[in-house]
Amino acid sequence: MPDSPAGPPTPPIALTELLGREELGLRLLAGPEQADLLWVHTSEMADPYPYLLGGELLLTAGVQLSDADTYVARLVEAGASALGFGVTPVYDTVPEALVEACERHGLPLVEVPPETRFTAIARAVWRLMAEARHRELRRVTRAQQALATAAARPDPVPAVLRQLAVQLEGRVALLTADGGVLHAAGGRTAPDVQTALARLARVVVPAAAPAAGAPGRKPSPSSAAESRDGVHLFAYALGGGQGLALALATPRRVAGDHTVAGIAVVLLSLLTAPHQGADAAGRSAALVRLLLGAAPREVAPLLGDADSWTVVHARRTDGTPADPLNAGALGSALGSALSDADRETVRVLLPGRRTVPPQPGWTVGVSEPSPAGALPDADAQAARALGHAVATRAPVSTYRPGLGGLAALVPPDHAAAHARALLAPLGGPLAETLRCWLGLHGSWDRTAVALQVHRNTVRQRIARCAALLDMDLDDMDVRTELWFALRSRA
Repeated sequence: MPDSPAGPPTPPIALTELLGREELGLRLLAGPEQADLLWVHTSEMADPYPYLLGGELLLTAGVQLSDADTYVARLVEAGASALGFGVTPVYDTVPEALVEACERHGLPLVEVPPETRFTAIARAVWRLMAEARHRELRRVTRAQQALATAAARPDPVPAVLRQLAVQLEGRVALLTADGGVLHAAGGRTAPDVQTALARLARVVVPAAAPAAGAPGRKPSPSSAAESRDGVHLFAYALGGGQGLALALATPRRVAGDHTVAGIAVVLLSLLTAPHQGADAAGRSAALVRLLLGAAPREVAPLLGDADSWTVVHARRTDGTPADPLNAGALGSALGSALSDADRETVRVLLPGRRTVPPQPGWTVGVSEPSPAGALPDADAQAARALGHAVATRAPVSTYRPGLGGLAALVPPDHAAAHARALLAPLGGPLAETLRCWLGLHGSWDRTAVALQVHRNTVRQRIARCAALLDMDLDDMDVRTELWFALRSRA
Protein backbone atom coordinates (compact mmCIF):
# COMPACT_ATOMS: atom_id res chain seq x y z
CA MET A 1 0.00 0.00 0.00
CA PRO A 2 1.35 3.51 -0.73
CA ASP A 3 2.44 5.77 2.10
CA SER A 4 -0.55 7.09 3.99
CA PRO A 5 -1.02 10.82 3.48
CA ALA A 6 -1.88 13.21 6.21
CA GLY A 7 -5.53 13.00 7.18
CA PRO A 8 -8.07 15.63 6.23
CA PRO A 9 -8.49 18.72 8.41
CA THR A 10 -11.69 17.25 9.87
CA PRO A 11 -12.32 14.34 12.26
CA PRO A 12 -13.51 11.05 10.73
CA ILE A 13 -17.19 10.20 10.95
CA ALA A 14 -18.64 6.84 11.91
CA LEU A 15 -20.36 4.78 9.21
CA THR A 16 -23.26 4.37 11.62
CA GLU A 17 -23.90 8.12 11.47
CA LEU A 18 -24.25 7.97 7.70
CA LEU A 19 -26.47 4.88 7.89
CA GLY A 20 -28.66 6.78 10.35
CA ARG A 21 -29.58 9.37 7.71
CA GLU A 22 -33.05 8.08 6.83
CA GLU A 23 -33.40 10.32 3.78
CA LEU A 24 -30.55 8.44 2.08
CA GLY A 25 -32.11 4.98 2.56
CA LEU A 26 -28.73 3.24 2.91
CA ARG A 27 -28.64 -0.37 4.08
CA LEU A 28 -25.68 -2.39 5.42
CA LEU A 29 -25.52 -5.76 3.63
CA ALA A 30 -22.20 -7.20 4.79
CA GLY A 31 -19.15 -6.53 6.92
CA PRO A 32 -18.87 -4.75 10.26
CA GLU A 33 -21.04 -1.75 11.11
CA GLN A 34 -18.14 0.05 12.81
CA ALA A 35 -15.94 1.98 10.37
CA ASP A 36 -14.48 5.49 10.22
CA LEU A 37 -14.91 7.49 7.02
CA LEU A 38 -12.34 10.11 6.00
CA TRP A 39 -13.31 10.71 2.39
CA VAL A 40 -15.89 9.90 -0.29
CA HIS A 41 -14.71 8.70 -3.70
CA THR A 42 -16.67 7.55 -6.77
CA SER A 43 -15.06 5.21 -9.28
CA GLU A 44 -16.18 2.80 -11.98
CA MET A 45 -12.67 1.49 -12.61
CA ALA A 46 -12.03 -2.24 -12.54
CA ASP A 47 -9.24 -1.60 -10.02
CA PRO A 48 -9.39 1.81 -8.25
CA TYR A 49 -6.51 0.88 -5.92
CA PRO A 50 -3.97 3.40 -7.35
CA TYR A 51 -6.36 6.30 -6.74
CA LEU A 52 -7.36 5.56 -3.14
CA LEU A 53 -5.82 7.36 -0.17
CA GLY A 54 -7.23 5.10 2.55
CA GLY A 55 -10.29 5.67 4.70
CA GLU A 56 -12.68 6.18 1.77
CA LEU A 57 -16.28 5.32 1.32
CA LEU A 58 -15.97 4.13 -2.29
CA LEU A 59 -19.16 4.51 -4.34
CA THR A 60 -19.69 2.45 -7.49
CA ALA A 61 -22.44 1.05 -9.72
CA GLY A 62 -20.27 -1.93 -10.70
CA VAL A 63 -19.87 -0.98 -14.37
CA GLN A 64 -16.62 -2.98 -14.68
CA LEU A 65 -17.14 -5.43 -11.83
CA SER A 66 -16.05 -8.90 -12.95
CA ASP A 67 -14.14 -10.69 -10.18
CA ALA A 68 -15.82 -9.60 -6.91
CA ASP A 69 -13.27 -11.27 -4.61
CA THR A 70 -10.25 -9.67 -6.29
CA TYR A 71 -12.02 -6.30 -6.41
CA VAL A 72 -12.81 -6.33 -2.68
CA ALA A 73 -9.35 -7.64 -1.75
CA ARG A 74 -7.76 -4.73 -3.59
CA LEU A 75 -10.02 -2.23 -1.81
CA VAL A 76 -9.07 -3.67 1.57
CA GLU A 77 -5.39 -3.59 0.60
CA ALA A 78 -5.75 0.10 -0.36
CA GLY A 79 -7.27 0.87 3.04
CA ALA A 80 -10.82 1.70 1.94
CA SER A 81 -13.22 1.93 4.88
CA ALA A 82 -16.45 0.88 3.16
CA LEU A 83 -18.01 0.16 -0.24
CA GLY A 84 -21.28 1.73 -1.38
CA PHE A 85 -22.97 -0.12 -4.26
CA GLY A 86 -25.66 1.64 -6.28
CA VAL A 87 -28.36 -0.58 -7.72
CA THR A 88 -29.50 0.31 -11.25
CA PRO A 89 -28.75 1.02 -14.01
CA VAL A 90 -26.20 -1.85 -14.22
CA TYR A 91 -27.56 -4.22 -11.56
CA ASP A 92 -31.08 -4.62 -10.20
CA THR A 93 -29.71 -5.95 -6.89
CA VAL A 94 -26.31 -6.08 -5.26
CA PRO A 95 -24.50 -9.17 -6.64
CA GLU A 96 -24.43 -12.02 -4.15
CA ALA A 97 -20.75 -12.67 -4.97
CA LEU A 98 -19.93 -9.12 -3.88
CA VAL A 99 -21.87 -9.55 -0.62
CA GLU A 100 -19.97 -12.76 0.13
CA ALA A 101 -16.59 -11.21 -0.75
CA CYS A 102 -17.18 -8.18 1.54
CA GLU A 103 -18.27 -10.47 4.36
CA ARG A 104 -15.20 -12.64 3.85
CA HIS A 105 -12.75 -9.71 3.78
CA GLY A 106 -14.49 -7.72 6.53
CA LEU A 107 -15.30 -4.70 4.33
CA PRO A 108 -18.61 -2.94 5.10
CA LEU A 109 -20.92 -3.12 2.07
CA VAL A 110 -23.70 -0.53 1.83
CA GLU A 111 -26.61 -0.78 -0.60
CA VAL A 112 -27.49 2.55 -2.24
CA PRO A 113 -31.11 2.62 -3.45
CA PRO A 114 -31.93 3.85 -6.99
CA GLU A 115 -33.44 7.13 -5.79
CA THR A 116 -30.30 8.17 -3.87
CA ARG A 117 -27.62 9.97 -5.86
CA PHE A 118 -23.97 9.51 -5.05
CA THR A 119 -23.61 13.29 -4.76
CA ALA A 120 -26.23 13.28 -2.01
CA ILE A 121 -24.16 10.76 -0.06
CA ALA A 122 -21.00 12.82 -0.53
CA ARG A 123 -22.82 15.97 0.60
CA ALA A 124 -24.11 14.17 3.70
CA VAL A 125 -20.61 12.95 4.58
CA TRP A 126 -19.09 16.41 4.27
CA ARG A 127 -21.88 17.91 6.36
CA LEU A 128 -21.33 15.31 9.07
CA MET A 129 -17.61 16.10 8.95
CA ALA A 130 -18.30 19.82 9.22
CA GLU A 131 -20.49 19.19 12.27
CA ALA A 132 -17.80 16.99 13.83
CA ARG A 133 -15.17 19.65 13.14
CA HIS A 134 -17.39 22.29 14.74
CA ARG A 135 -17.81 20.13 17.85
CA GLU A 136 -14.07 19.55 17.98
CA LEU A 137 -13.27 23.26 17.67
CA ARG A 138 -15.75 24.13 20.41
CA ARG A 139 -14.23 21.51 22.67
CA VAL A 140 -10.67 22.67 22.00
CA THR A 141 -11.67 26.31 22.57
CA ARG A 142 -13.27 25.47 25.91
CA ALA A 143 -10.23 23.43 26.91
CA GLN A 144 -7.87 26.26 25.93
CA GLN A 145 -9.80 28.74 28.03
CA ALA A 146 -9.89 26.37 30.99
CA LEU A 147 -6.16 25.61 30.80
CA ALA A 148 -5.21 29.28 30.42
CA THR A 149 -7.39 30.19 33.39
CA ALA A 150 -5.70 27.46 35.43
CA ALA A 151 -2.31 28.89 34.41
CA ALA A 152 -3.29 32.23 35.97
CA ARG A 153 -3.89 30.68 39.41
CA PRO A 154 -1.43 30.98 42.31
CA ASP A 155 -0.31 27.34 41.83
CA PRO A 156 -0.31 27.27 38.01
CA VAL A 157 1.55 24.03 37.23
CA PRO A 158 -0.60 21.71 39.42
CA ALA A 159 -3.71 23.62 38.32
CA VAL A 160 -2.90 23.11 34.61
CA LEU A 161 -2.24 19.40 35.19
CA ARG A 162 -5.52 18.98 37.08
CA GLN A 163 -7.46 20.74 34.34
CA LEU A 164 -5.73 18.69 31.63
CA ALA A 165 -6.66 15.48 33.45
CA VAL A 166 -10.29 16.63 33.48
CA GLN A 167 -10.25 17.56 29.78
CA LEU A 168 -8.66 14.26 28.64
CA GLU A 169 -10.32 12.09 31.30
CA GLY A 170 -7.03 10.40 32.18
CA ARG A 171 -3.83 10.50 34.20
CA VAL A 172 -1.29 13.27 33.57
CA ALA A 173 2.12 13.83 35.11
CA LEU A 174 5.08 16.18 34.80
CA LEU A 175 8.19 13.99 34.68
CA THR A 176 11.91 14.61 34.80
CA ALA A 177 14.28 13.11 32.25
CA ASP A 178 14.91 10.09 34.51
CA GLY A 179 11.17 9.44 34.99
CA GLY A 180 10.77 11.15 38.37
CA VAL A 181 7.32 12.59 39.06
CA LEU A 182 7.24 16.30 39.91
CA HIS A 183 3.44 16.73 39.79
CA ALA A 184 0.57 14.43 38.80
CA ALA A 185 -3.20 14.58 38.53
CA GLY A 186 -6.08 12.32 37.54
CA GLY A 187 -6.87 8.71 38.35
CA ARG A 188 -4.28 6.16 39.40
CA THR A 189 -2.58 3.90 36.86
CA ALA A 190 -1.12 0.43 37.01
CA PRO A 191 2.62 0.12 37.82
CA ASP A 192 3.42 -1.13 34.29
CA VAL A 193 1.72 1.95 32.81
CA GLN A 194 3.77 4.24 35.05
CA THR A 195 6.93 2.41 33.95
CA ALA A 196 5.96 2.81 30.29
CA LEU A 197 5.32 6.55 30.75
CA ALA A 198 8.73 6.98 32.39
CA ARG A 199 10.32 5.17 29.43
CA LEU A 200 8.53 7.44 26.94
CA ALA A 201 9.70 10.48 28.94
CA ARG A 202 13.29 9.29 28.58
CA VAL A 203 12.75 9.00 24.81
CA VAL A 204 11.65 12.61 24.36
CA VAL A 205 13.94 14.08 27.07
CA PRO A 206 17.18 12.06 27.35
CA ALA A 207 18.86 12.30 30.75
CA ALA A 208 22.13 13.33 29.10
CA ALA A 209 21.33 15.43 26.06
CA PRO A 210 24.09 15.32 23.39
CA ALA A 211 26.08 18.43 22.69
CA ALA A 212 25.00 20.40 19.65
CA GLY A 213 26.51 18.93 16.52
CA ALA A 214 27.80 15.80 18.27
CA PRO A 215 28.51 13.16 15.59
CA GLY A 216 26.42 10.00 15.51
CA ARG A 217 23.65 11.36 17.74
CA LYS A 218 20.15 12.02 16.46
CA PRO A 219 17.95 14.72 17.99
CA SER A 220 15.23 13.39 20.28
CA PRO A 221 11.62 13.45 19.06
CA SER A 222 9.34 16.04 20.63
CA SER A 223 6.68 13.39 21.34
CA ALA A 224 6.28 9.64 21.62
CA ALA A 225 3.27 7.33 21.94
CA GLU A 226 2.25 3.72 22.44
CA SER A 227 -0.79 1.68 23.49
CA ARG A 228 -0.93 -0.85 26.31
CA ASP A 229 -3.97 -2.96 27.22
CA GLY A 230 -6.42 -0.42 25.81
CA VAL A 231 -4.67 2.58 27.43
CA HIS A 232 -3.14 5.25 25.18
CA LEU A 233 0.20 6.58 26.44
CA PHE A 234 1.87 9.79 25.30
CA ALA A 235 4.88 11.88 26.28
CA TYR A 236 5.70 15.42 25.12
CA ALA A 237 8.95 17.28 25.69
CA LEU A 238 8.55 20.73 27.24
CA GLY A 239 10.30 23.65 25.60
CA GLY A 240 12.93 25.78 27.23
CA GLY A 241 15.55 23.05 27.61
CA GLN A 242 14.70 22.32 31.25
CA GLY A 243 14.60 18.54 30.73
CA LEU A 244 10.91 17.97 31.56
CA ALA A 245 8.19 15.93 29.86
CA LEU A 246 4.41 15.89 30.04
CA ALA A 247 3.13 12.29 30.23
CA LEU A 248 -0.46 11.21 29.56
CA ALA A 249 -2.40 7.98 30.00
CA THR A 250 -5.93 8.12 28.56
CA PRO A 251 -8.58 5.42 28.03
CA ARG A 252 -9.55 6.86 24.64
CA ARG A 253 -8.12 8.95 21.84
CA VAL A 254 -10.51 11.32 20.09
CA ALA A 255 -10.15 14.23 17.69
CA GLY A 256 -8.75 17.31 19.40
CA ASP A 257 -6.86 15.48 22.19
CA HIS A 258 -3.48 16.17 20.60
CA THR A 259 -4.34 19.86 20.21
CA VAL A 260 -5.46 20.11 23.85
CA ALA A 261 -2.25 18.41 24.99
CA GLY A 262 -0.23 20.80 22.82
CA ILE A 263 -1.84 23.79 24.52
CA ALA A 264 -0.88 22.34 27.91
CA VAL A 265 2.69 21.77 26.70
CA VAL A 266 3.02 25.43 25.67
CA LEU A 267 1.61 26.68 28.98
CA LEU A 268 3.74 24.33 31.09
CA SER A 269 6.86 25.23 29.10
CA LEU A 270 6.16 28.89 29.83
CA LEU A 271 5.39 28.29 33.50
CA THR A 272 8.43 26.10 34.17
CA ALA A 273 10.97 28.19 32.22
CA PRO A 274 13.89 29.26 34.43
CA HIS A 275 13.39 32.95 33.61
CA GLN A 276 9.67 32.96 34.39
CA GLY A 277 8.85 36.08 36.37
CA ALA A 278 12.35 37.47 35.89
CA ASP A 279 11.88 39.86 33.00
CA ALA A 280 9.04 42.11 31.93
CA ALA A 281 9.15 40.98 28.28
CA GLY A 282 8.46 37.38 29.31
CA ARG A 283 5.58 38.39 31.55
CA SER A 284 4.15 40.58 28.79
CA ALA A 285 4.25 37.74 26.25
CA ALA A 286 2.65 35.35 28.74
CA LEU A 287 -0.12 37.83 29.44
CA VAL A 288 -0.88 38.31 25.74
CA ARG A 289 -1.06 34.57 25.16
CA LEU A 290 -3.32 34.02 28.14
CA LEU A 291 -5.63 36.83 27.09
CA LEU A 292 -6.04 35.40 23.62
CA GLY A 293 -7.36 32.15 25.04
CA ALA A 294 -8.19 32.49 28.71
CA ALA A 295 -11.50 33.42 30.31
CA PRO A 296 -11.61 37.23 30.01
CA ARG A 297 -13.12 37.81 33.45
CA GLU A 298 -10.08 36.12 35.01
CA VAL A 299 -7.33 38.11 33.32
CA ALA A 300 -8.81 41.33 31.91
CA PRO A 301 -8.50 43.17 35.29
CA LEU A 302 -4.73 42.75 35.06
CA LEU A 303 -4.64 45.18 32.14
CA GLY A 304 -6.41 48.15 33.70
CA ASP A 305 -9.71 49.83 32.99
CA ALA A 306 -9.83 49.77 29.17
CA ASP A 307 -13.29 48.99 27.80
CA SER A 308 -11.97 47.71 24.49
CA TRP A 309 -8.74 46.48 22.92
CA THR A 310 -7.18 46.56 19.46
CA VAL A 311 -5.03 43.62 18.35
CA VAL A 312 -2.15 44.25 15.95
CA HIS A 313 -0.30 41.59 13.93
CA ALA A 314 2.92 42.58 12.17
CA ARG A 315 5.70 41.02 10.11
CA ARG A 316 9.06 42.40 9.09
CA THR A 317 8.76 43.70 5.52
CA ASP A 318 12.17 42.26 4.59
CA GLY A 319 11.16 38.78 5.82
CA THR A 320 13.58 38.61 8.75
CA PRO A 321 12.30 36.68 11.79
CA ALA A 322 10.56 38.42 14.65
CA ASP A 323 12.11 38.27 18.10
CA PRO A 324 11.36 39.75 21.54
CA LEU A 325 13.66 42.71 20.90
CA ASN A 326 12.04 44.00 17.72
CA ALA A 327 8.62 43.01 19.10
CA GLY A 328 9.24 45.24 22.10
CA ALA A 329 10.44 48.03 19.84
CA LEU A 330 7.27 47.84 17.74
CA GLY A 331 5.12 47.78 20.88
CA SER A 332 6.89 50.86 22.20
CA ALA A 333 6.36 52.64 18.88
CA LEU A 334 2.64 51.89 19.14
CA GLY A 335 2.49 52.91 22.78
CA SER A 336 2.00 49.49 24.40
CA ALA A 337 4.16 47.21 26.54
CA LEU A 338 1.99 44.20 25.66
CA SER A 339 3.84 42.54 22.80
CA ASP A 340 4.68 38.98 21.87
CA ALA A 341 6.89 37.54 19.10
CA ASP A 342 6.08 34.16 17.53
CA ARG A 343 8.60 33.37 14.77
CA GLU A 344 7.38 35.45 11.82
CA THR A 345 4.65 37.46 13.53
CA VAL A 346 4.57 40.02 16.32
CA ARG A 347 1.31 40.57 18.20
CA VAL A 348 0.60 43.76 20.14
CA LEU A 349 -2.38 44.65 22.34
CA LEU A 350 -3.43 48.29 22.30
CA PRO A 351 -5.98 49.64 24.80
CA GLY A 352 -9.02 51.34 23.27
CA ARG A 353 -9.66 52.34 19.68
CA ARG A 354 -6.42 53.10 17.85
CA THR A 355 -5.50 54.37 14.43
CA VAL A 356 -2.25 52.59 13.58
CA PRO A 357 -0.01 54.55 11.20
CA PRO A 358 2.48 52.81 8.89
CA GLN A 359 5.54 51.52 10.74
CA PRO A 360 8.86 51.62 8.87
CA GLY A 361 10.11 48.11 8.19
CA TRP A 362 6.80 46.46 9.14
CA THR A 363 3.66 45.18 7.40
CA VAL A 364 0.76 45.56 9.81
CA GLY A 365 -2.77 44.15 10.23
CA VAL A 366 -5.16 45.78 12.70
CA SER A 367 -8.36 44.39 14.25
CA GLU A 368 -11.50 46.28 15.11
CA PRO A 369 -11.71 47.49 18.73
CA SER A 370 -13.14 44.63 20.78
CA PRO A 371 -14.12 44.04 24.40
CA ALA A 372 -11.94 41.72 26.47
CA GLY A 373 -14.41 38.90 25.94
CA ALA A 374 -13.91 39.02 22.17
CA LEU A 375 -10.09 39.16 22.06
CA PRO A 376 -9.76 35.74 20.36
CA ASP A 377 -12.01 37.02 17.55
CA ALA A 378 -9.98 40.22 17.35
CA ASP A 379 -6.82 38.13 17.11
CA ALA A 380 -8.29 36.32 14.07
CA GLN A 381 -9.31 39.66 12.56
CA ALA A 382 -5.78 41.02 12.88
CA ALA A 383 -4.36 37.86 11.28
CA ARG A 384 -6.71 38.23 8.30
CA ALA A 385 -5.89 41.92 7.97
CA LEU A 386 -2.17 41.14 8.00
CA GLY A 387 -2.63 38.50 5.28
CA HIS A 388 -4.49 41.06 3.17
CA ALA A 389 -1.76 43.66 3.74
CA VAL A 390 0.96 41.22 2.71
CA ALA A 391 -0.95 40.13 -0.41
CA THR A 392 -1.69 43.69 -1.53
CA ARG A 393 1.72 45.06 -0.44
CA ALA A 394 0.03 47.65 1.75
CA PRO A 395 1.90 48.88 4.84
CA VAL A 396 -1.26 48.75 7.00
CA SER A 397 -4.60 46.96 6.60
CA THR A 398 -7.51 47.31 9.03
CA TYR A 399 -10.17 44.62 9.30
CA ARG A 400 -13.59 45.81 8.10
CA PRO A 401 -16.22 43.15 8.90
CA GLY A 402 -19.41 45.17 8.69
CA LEU A 403 -22.07 44.25 6.14
CA GLY A 404 -23.60 47.39 4.69
CA GLY A 405 -25.72 48.46 1.74
CA LEU A 406 -28.26 45.93 0.51
CA ALA A 407 -26.80 43.18 2.71
CA ALA A 408 -27.81 45.16 5.81
CA LEU A 409 -31.47 44.74 4.81
CA VAL A 410 -31.34 40.99 5.57
CA PRO A 411 -31.90 40.09 9.25
CA PRO A 412 -28.59 38.84 10.70
CA ASP A 413 -30.08 35.56 11.97
CA HIS A 414 -31.56 34.80 8.55
CA ALA A 415 -28.27 35.63 6.84
CA ALA A 416 -26.31 33.46 9.28
CA ALA A 417 -28.69 30.51 8.80
CA HIS A 418 -28.41 30.81 5.01
CA ALA A 419 -24.60 31.00 5.29
CA ARG A 420 -24.43 27.88 7.45
CA ALA A 421 -26.56 25.89 5.03
CA LEU A 422 -24.77 27.11 1.89
CA LEU A 423 -21.24 26.66 3.25
CA ALA A 424 -21.85 23.43 5.19
CA PRO A 425 -19.79 21.24 2.78
CA LEU A 426 -16.66 23.38 3.30
CA GLY A 427 -14.19 22.75 6.07
CA GLY A 428 -12.24 25.53 7.77
CA PRO A 429 -9.24 25.73 5.37
CA LEU A 430 -11.49 25.57 2.30
CA ALA A 431 -13.85 28.29 3.55
CA GLU A 432 -10.97 30.55 4.56
CA THR A 433 -9.27 30.03 1.19
CA LEU A 434 -12.51 30.83 -0.65
CA ARG A 435 -13.06 33.96 1.48
CA CYS A 436 -9.52 35.20 0.84
CA TRP A 437 -9.66 34.37 -2.90
CA LEU A 438 -12.95 36.21 -3.37
CA GLY A 439 -11.71 39.16 -1.30
CA LEU A 440 -8.65 39.42 -3.55
CA HIS A 441 -10.75 39.33 -6.74
CA GLY A 442 -9.79 35.79 -7.70
CA SER A 443 -6.04 36.42 -7.75
CA TRP A 444 -4.21 33.11 -7.33
CA ASP A 445 -0.85 34.72 -6.55
CA ARG A 446 -2.08 37.25 -3.99
CA THR A 447 -4.24 34.63 -2.28
CA ALA A 448 -1.23 32.32 -2.04
CA VAL A 449 0.81 35.12 -0.47
CA ALA A 450 -1.96 36.01 1.98
CA LEU A 451 -2.41 32.39 3.11
CA GLN A 452 1.30 31.52 2.91
CA VAL A 453 0.70 28.52 0.66
CA HIS A 454 1.67 27.60 -2.91
CA ARG A 455 -0.52 28.96 -5.69
CA ASN A 456 -1.24 25.39 -6.82
CA THR A 457 -2.63 24.70 -3.37
CA VAL A 458 -4.96 27.66 -3.80
CA ARG A 459 -6.10 26.35 -7.20
CA GLN A 460 -6.72 22.88 -5.78
CA ARG A 461 -8.69 24.25 -2.83
CA ILE A 462 -10.84 26.52 -5.01
CA ALA A 463 -11.52 23.64 -7.38
CA ARG A 464 -12.50 21.53 -4.37
CA CYS A 465 -14.84 24.29 -3.18
CA ALA A 466 -16.50 24.43 -6.58
CA ALA A 467 -16.97 20.66 -6.58
CA LEU A 468 -18.34 20.46 -3.02
CA LEU A 469 -20.69 23.40 -3.55
CA ASP A 470 -21.57 22.29 -7.08
CA MET A 471 -21.28 25.91 -8.26
CA ASP A 472 -19.57 27.77 -11.08
CA LEU A 473 -17.17 30.10 -9.30
CA ASP A 474 -16.58 32.04 -12.53
CA ASP A 475 -20.19 33.26 -12.34
CA MET A 476 -20.34 36.72 -10.75
CA ASP A 477 -23.77 36.01 -9.25
CA VAL A 478 -22.35 32.91 -7.55
CA ARG A 479 -19.34 34.85 -6.27
CA THR A 480 -21.59 37.56 -4.89
CA GLU A 481 -23.79 35.10 -3.03
CA LEU A 482 -20.80 33.23 -1.60
CA TRP A 483 -19.14 36.47 -0.51
CA PHE A 484 -22.33 37.54 1.27
CA ALA A 485 -22.54 34.14 2.97
CA LEU A 486 -18.89 34.14 4.06
CA ARG A 487 -19.20 37.65 5.48
CA SER A 488 -22.45 36.75 7.25
CA ARG A 489 -20.88 33.68 8.81
CA ALA A 490 -17.83 35.63 9.93
